[in-house]
Amino acid sequence: MELNKSTRHSKITGDFAENLILYWLSKYGFECTIVDHTGIDIIARNPHTNELMGISVKGRSRDMGKEENYLQINKDNFIKAEKACKAFECKPYFAIVVDSGNMIYAFITPMEHLLELFPIKKTGAGWKMTTKWLEVYRNDPKIMIFEFSHKTVRWWKDY
Repeated sequence: MELNKSTRHSKITGDFAENLILYWLSKYGFECTIVDHTGIDIIARNPHTNELMGISVKGRSRDMGKEENYLQINKDNFIKAEKACKAFECKPYFAIVVDSGNMIYAFITPMEHLLELFPIKKTGAGWKMTTKWLEVYRNDPKIMIFEFSHKTVRWWKDY
């Protein structure tokens, strides 16, 4: 099914990603909230480590045939996350949510680990979404993951 996304789809995708991460953290006992601050989107207290996390959420919606496209994270996102986390005395994390084909993937990892995997190049870093990298993430204890498979059972005839 070819999709014709709305003009606000990027904004809605970002809001969905933030709220999905917030929901999942809350479901598992994290005290957390969305914050309107440059560099981070969520502040959460990890009940397992007592660590205060400043989380920058990146969400993408991929068209069919582009499921394996990597997610670009601009260099300034890392600088802004670090500054915000310094101000709030929390550890910088990144959460990545990708709606890809019939799967929604969500990953949460410390910023320093993301940069170990994908050091910043000229313009930033890229989170890879190939089958090979998905398996790497699943075997990496420093990356928390949840994922959903989904299907549209019935929709309007134009689709």
